[in-house]
Amino acid sequence: MRCYVFPGQGTQKKGMGRSLFERFPDLRCRADRVLGYSVEELCLEDPERRLSDTVYAQPAIYVVNALHWSAAQEDLPPADFFAGHSLGEYSALFAAGAFDFETGLTLVQRRAELMSEVSGGAMAAVVGVSEQIVEETLKQHDATGVVIANYNAPEQFVLSGSREELARIKLVFEKVEGVRGFVPVRVSGPFHAPAMAPAAARYRGLLAKADVGELRTPVISNVTGRPFGPDAQEVRELLAEQIAKPVRWTDCIRYLRDAGVSVFTELSESKVLTSLIDRITTAQEPAPDLRRDLIERIKREILQPEIGDEALSFDEDASFRQLGLNSIIYVRLARRVGAVLGVPIKPDVIFQHRSCAALADYLLTRDDIAQAAVPEAPPAPLREYRDERVTALLRDCANGTLSVDRTIEAIRALARRAPNV
Repeated sequence: MRCYVFPGQGTQKKGMGRSLFERFPDLRCRADRVLGYSVEELCLEDPERRLSDTVYAQPAIYVVNALHWSAAQEDLPPADFFAGHSLGEYSALFAAGAFDFETGLTLVQRRAELMSEVSGGAMAAVVGVSEQIVEETLKQHDATGVVIANYNAPEQFVLSGSREELARIKLVFEKVEGVRGFVPVRVSGPFHAPAMAPAAARYRGLLAKADVGELRTPVISNVTGRPFGPDAQEVRELLAEQIAKPVRWTDCIRYLRDAGVSVFTELSESKVLTSLIDRITTAQEPAPDLRRDLIERIKREILQPEIGDEALSFDEDASFRQLGLNSIIYVRLARRVGAVLGVPIKPDVIFQHRSCAALADYLLTRDDIAQAAVPEAPPAPLREYRDERVTALLRDCANGTLSVDRTIEAIRALARRAPNV
């Protein structure tokens, strides 16, 4: 499956769209009529250096994204999903048919004006550490006016807040182990933060009058990390909320991967999103804790049938003797270990190790039975479906790549688009 993604503010640069303005002159003329100035001159020459100004940067990026989408329609295969980062979400919605080009540009122009009116703030990217470390650092240093505005990748977050607080916290983060950078973002305000709530409230009134239609292709919302629903009012509400709420880009990409997307194409001269997607999709999942899993299995599948629910709350390091086990029970436990884990074990081994933790350690360190102690579940038989995407999702679920919940969600998303699956 394929997803086209569109970048947002911060990717603007002089010369963007150079190869496309002449190729799609009608789109250029329509943009000029809405904006009241030459967008081509702004993007290619930037004579008054306005591309650094939010009021001009956002409409310019939207127009150039639309040019790239026009080229993609001629040059590339159809998409199964669209997504856009922050401002780029408007390009994704335009591509999906939520509104026409002029409506989208008018919304973006007004959005930019409202957001630029919120002054006194800034944004900066923290690179190299986890969300937990970022949150703990902000809390420990009482940076209550600074919030995470963009969840861009597992180890890249954008902070939003006052210039003074960001300058103060910059010195703190530069001393945190693992931080590889604290980089200012090219915006003019504290976007995607509570400070933008007044702008979001005013923008909501404008959105109420916008003509929003049904999406032809699913678009992933920055606010929820899930597809926009079919209700036009939901689209309007999420676009208003997006101004003052964080961009959950990592959640967006993980949802798309779980839905079966394997090809992401950034429709832009920038490769910022491509880099972020690579970081998200290649991030290592935490290694399974085999010891912990085995301890829980001993409690649930071996002890509980013999002594009841008390086994589930039993201290893993406590002696089995505290359960009042007699020699007969040790024999039963040994037999149950053999049946559940598929390994031969004697009653005196359980007696010798005396606790869930000690028994797990014994099982995991014995080369001849360690592998059998934590067997992989056999793959469930699969029915072949007409839609090969459904079968692929079910196979990913069977082999453990996708969770059951995510598989169900992905199949439902497919069913909404093509009810015959």
